[in-house]
Amino acid sequence: MSGAYEHILCEVENGIMQITLNRPEKLNAYTATMGAELARAFDAADVDDDVRVVLVTGAGRGFCAGADISAGAGAFDTTSAEGSASFGDVKGRAEGRAGGSGMVGAVFDCRKPSIAAFNGAAVGVGLTLTLPMDIRIAADTAKFGFVFARRGLVPEAGSAWFLPRLVGISQALRWCLDGALFSAEEALKGGLVSEVVALEDLLPRARALARSIADNTAPISVALTRQMLWRLSPEPSPYPTLKVDGALAMALGATEDVREGVSAFLEKRPPSFPGKVSTDMPAGYPWWER
Repeated sequence: MSGAYEHILCEVENGIMQITLNRPEKLNAYTATMGAELARAFDAADVDDDVRVVLVTGAGRGFCAGADISAGAGAFDTTSAEGSASFGDVKGRAEGRAGGSGMVGAVFDCRKPSIAAFNGAAVGVGLTLTLPMDIRIAADTAKFGFVFARRGLVPEAGSAWFLPRLVGISQALRWCLDGALFSAEEALKGGLVSEVVALEDLLPRARALARSIADNTAPISVALTRQMLWRLSPEPSPYPTLKVDGALAMALGATEDVREGVSAFLEKRPPSFPGKVSTDMPAGYPWWER
């Protein structure tokens, strides 16, 4: 699978799709090609029942240093050839997706959970592209920065929606208005990442998290749960959520997945859930499109 991409590597093994941002000579700086390829990979994960979890990391000593600004001051001018290389449209993209919102939509809509493993610096779009992901962990040497105001830009990739939901409005404002780099420990304290580990332990820990999800949870339950938490938590009252979770609980209660989950628990054995995301999502999904 990795041969089909230019700026990322993508491999699937034992239920885990590992995506590696792969421009190590430029600290994996973001390009429109990279965005389109991320969208293609997440779209592929969404429809592949052999993929249970998507794990994203970076090659070399950086995660993603932000947009490729090797073109200089015109790097963000999408009316120019230089700027469009980072944020413009890309021919041949999968299912009409491009960089920017297309990439964010692919991650957000994916029915498989995703884990970002920050092996090094994640700055600008190199950080915001991970906000639609579900779990973020970092090496203790990683650095972060929402640097947009220091470049004359605004937070992009939907981050003005995602970031306050992840860390709260006060912390989001603190990081975005100042635009300074901050440490992995500050990211942990502020809630951006859930844990910090030594660099040599980062990928083993990320894969252990992915393995726990893949081995112990029902694919359909995970797909529904991540969409419920992302889409329903901003509601101003619990009543829209009660309508959704009640209907889904009743729909799932009679399925073979629930029978297997209960049986495995009572028999003290690992579960083997038969339900497939590609064919067995319950009636009423996706509820937000009704």
